[in-house]
Amino acid sequence: MERTLSREMVGCAMVLLAVCGTARADVVVEWQSTYQDVIRATGGAPCPVSRAGPIFSVAMFDAINSIDAVENFNASFQPYTSGLPVPAAGTSREAAAASAAYHALNQLHVGNVPAQNLITARYNAQIAAIPDGPAKAAGMAHGQQVATLLLAQRANDGFDADPSYTYGGNPGDFRVTPDGPNVPAFSPHWGNATPWALTHGAQFRPTRLTDYGSMAALLQSQEYADNINGAPGIPGVKDLGSRTSAVRSAEQTQIAWFWANDRDGTSKPPGQLVEISKVVSAQESLTLSQNARMFALVNMAMADACIASWDSKYNTDFDLWRPIDAIRETLDDGNPMTSPDASWLPLNDFTPPFPAYTSGHATMGAAHAGIMAALFGDAYNFSVGSDEFSVNLGLGYDPSLTRSFTSFSDAAWENALSRVYLGVHFYFDALDGNILGYDVANHVFSTLLQPVPAPGAASIGLLGLFVLGCRRRRN
Repeated sequence: MERTLSREMVGCAMVLLAVCGTARADVVVEWQSTYQDVIRATGGAPCPVSRAGPIFSVAMFDAINSIDAVENFNASFQPYTSGLPVPAAGTSREAAAASAAYHALNQLHVGNVPAQNLITARYNAQIAAIPDGPAKAAGMAHGQQVATLLLAQRANDGFDADPSYTYGGNPGDFRVTPDGPNVPAFSPHWGNATPWALTHGAQFRPTRLTDYGSMAALLQSQEYADNINGAPGIPGVKDLGSRTSAVRSAEQTQIAWFWANDRDGTSKPPGQLVEISKVVSAQESLTLSQNARMFALVNMAMADACIASWDSKYNTDFDLWRPIDAIRETLDDGNPMTSPDASWLPLNDFTPPFPAYTSGHATMGAAHAGIMAALFGDAYNFSVGSDEFSVNLGLGYDPSLTRSFTSFSDAAWENALSRVYLGVHFYFDALDGNILGYDVANHVFSTLLQPVPAPGAASIGLLGLFVLGCRRRRN
């Protein structure tokens, strides 16, 4: 990670924030809210949802950052998109960001009337709030150009590849689960999509399962039995994840539902994690440019995390069945240490229609946490809510209920474990997903949107500050 937030570094940041001015809800944050609203309105599988996040966020970053570079090159960061136009001096950052987000997000939802209504309403409100003049006109034109370039760059990233999938018929193979939904497997092609930072989806692929050599060897192992039954240090999904569990605590049940956020009507895992970044943005009073870089990084990390997780789900010979099949032993696992329970059901009212290993929630949660920790230090206090409580009212939780955390890593690990409590994942899905997500975050943060070479001390922004200025003091 890039830094630890020491008292000295907090002082550096506070001085910079005093110079930059007070906090406000800026156009970058507003577009993150629109992204969440679009997800809530239209639903969808996790990976396609995660693709939209970086496209509009990076378009905003590139539009704003290119204006920053014209005004003070040493205060800017390396762009993501190649061949960007050079904006005229004085171009409105707000207009450029609004235009970039609008043209990027709107193009991704052509024909989706509810989404386009939300997107157009946000854009019209933002543009109306910017005074007319050459700066506004230049910003609108510049943002559209940036979005067009980025959309062209991502047009052939594999998002629309053949999604057909053939289910295996052997013990351990992923299949349509007894609790449904009875739909085609979600996004089996996604592990082959073009990442934003990774060289390919398998770059950090975990080998826990493939090291066994065969599915039969995995199923007959002590480790597999421990993941079902539990063992010291290994929470067993059979007891903890059961709908009628007698051992899962009330808090563990709340944790399970808090992070669930799978059903349509919620903002899905990417939207819930974006909410954490919005909370941090408000607490830190980040500037427009700082928000643009933060949201671009976290959304790219989550998109690459989905690609990496889906690679491990579908691109080996171990497309692992879900706990409901493992515990019921819909086909005999051949392991004398497990005993089938033909009526077992998970706490969740459905099992997601894709293989278990690795957990997408765990991978995306750790990727998000890794970026946030790189920017602000891991030890960080924040509270956040969950769409699950307002969408799934039958649970009986207060829709305004929040959970509080003292570190990004604690939140990510709780997110990972929640999938065991919910009964839809094994512990090793959560553990290896968490590790995989941090690998992705480290790679994204160390390779993308880096400070331009040799910036001057007077021009370092808050997010670049810890890369260059205050880091020197630590050393």
